[in-house]
Amino acid sequence: MKLVDALHRVPVLGRLLHHRFVKFGVVGATGTVVNVAILYAAQEALFVAIEPPSLRLNVSLALAISVATINNFLLNRAWTWLDRRPHVSTPLLMQFGQYAIACWLGIVLQFALTNVFARHVHYVIANVAAIVVASVANFVVNDQWTFGRLRMLLHRWRQRRESSHHKQR
Repeated sequence: MKLVDALHRVPVLGRLLHHRFVKFGVVGATGTVVNVAILYAAQEALFVAIEPPSLRLNVSLALAISVATINNFLLNRAWTWLDRRPHVSTPLLMQFGQYAIACWLGIVLQFALTNVFARHVHYVIANVAAIVVASVANFVVNDQWTFGRLRMLLHRWRQRRESSHHKQR
């Protein structure tokens, strides 16, 4: 048995190694580029007059995270979870609301960790490290809730249960 096969059988890790997570990672990488570019532009040009520097960092982070969240939602909807769209009838704005709520944990983690890490390293490095930590939580919540895995599994379970009841009769 290959190591990769064994890793795929580990419940949580196996899900993370799934093809969809790779797509999520690619989207996340584009979101990271958007996030860092907006953060840098806001810190160094757009909000340079805001004092103290900690307030400027938080305002810049808010803008960077907002733009990156919209970017990631649209790309994830169009690519990562495209196959689920027929199963999820949630209107676009409501689904974005779900996505934003699901990302809340990651956003809080990113804010907190960026501020903690920025005390020790450059704010851009701190922000990238915080994004990496928050990404796994975002994937799991969005996979299960926003893009309908729970609804799909529940639907399949109900179908199997109804099928087995009909066979027993």
